[in-house]
Amino acid sequence: MTSLTSLTVGGGCAAKYSAARLQKLLEGFVPVEAENLLIGLAPADDAAVYKLDDERAIVFTLDFFPPLVDDPAAFGRIAATNALNDVFAMGGAPLLALSIAAFPEELPDETLAAVFSAADEQVRAAGGLLAGGHTIRDDEPKYGLAVVGTVHPDGIWAKSTAQPGDALYLTKPLGTGLVLAAKGDVDEAVAWMTMLNKDAADVVRPFAPSAVTDVTGFGLFGHAHEMAERSGVHIRIDALPPLGDALEHARAGVRTGGDRRNREFAPVDADGVPEELLALGYDAQTAGGLLVALPGDRALSLEAEFARRGLFLARIGVVEAGSGVSVTARAAA
Repeated sequence: MTSLTSLTVGGGCAAKYSAARLQKLLEGFVPVEAENLLIGLAPADDAAVYKLDDERAIVFTLDFFPPLVDDPAAFGRIAATNALNDVFAMGGAPLLALSIAAFPEELPDETLAAVFSAADEQVRAAGGLLAGGHTIRDDEPKYGLAVVGTVHPDGIWAKSTAQPGDALYLTKPLGTGLVLAAKGDVDEAVAWMTMLNKDAADVVRPFAPSAVTDVTGFGLFGHAHEMAERSGVHIRIDALPPLGDALEHARAGVRTGGDRRNREFAPVDADGVPEELLALGYDAQTAGGLLVALPGDRALSLEAEFARRGLFLARIGVVEAGSGVSVTARAAA
């Protein structure tokens, strides 16, 4: 079987354009004003949201990237998860998906079929339907989804509405990029990357979070930087939960393709923080967890509900008055 990763120079969310370059490219680019465009590029978020009526809005997103694993089914499932999770990060529920696919002609049919089949299974698990798509020939394989979901107009989660006094939570550990780059426990990394954020979002929803985003290619620090800047607050991160042996790989000097770009985009105040923890915070995640800012008086109840359902949850910091992101972690949680 053809090794998918041998056909690409960088896979998963590490293949993203740098956040700083994207920000520059989109400066001043604002869609024509539309009363019902609730979320577009001013400011940008995890997906666009368009209001249909007082009870319904559609959430629309797309995401695709080159392979980060060789198993075609795992690749299809990871790519689908990453795209679907944008809808969950907006508080919505997936409804319909279309494949975006680019593959070399010489790849065996069974390889492509495994990608599509696994993606279809994941879309169904998320509550949606995979209803078609578009495929082109390309020397470098790429796969992902365009996803349409629904959300109540009053239930939209934005990344720009964090408030001082919020507790900050993460619903998956960090380090998928480091583990894959080091060829560590790939099976564990794949298990996390194929975990939909549906269950976590279902638990968070009744607690009315202040702000939510998902952690992907810009790393935890990059997405925290976006949340802090767009909310006009300061975020202090005091714990970084590692995935498996990710910290060991970071200590050994392993770094991923997105590390340098993420550091340039999101400088943090981190005096005295060990370098391996900084590498963990800047590591480009693929299909990462939700980053949730929640009023502090609801924090213990949220923790209890996640524990009751057997779901991962790490309290990683607080939201304060001010600006920027600081890191005070000295040891991983």
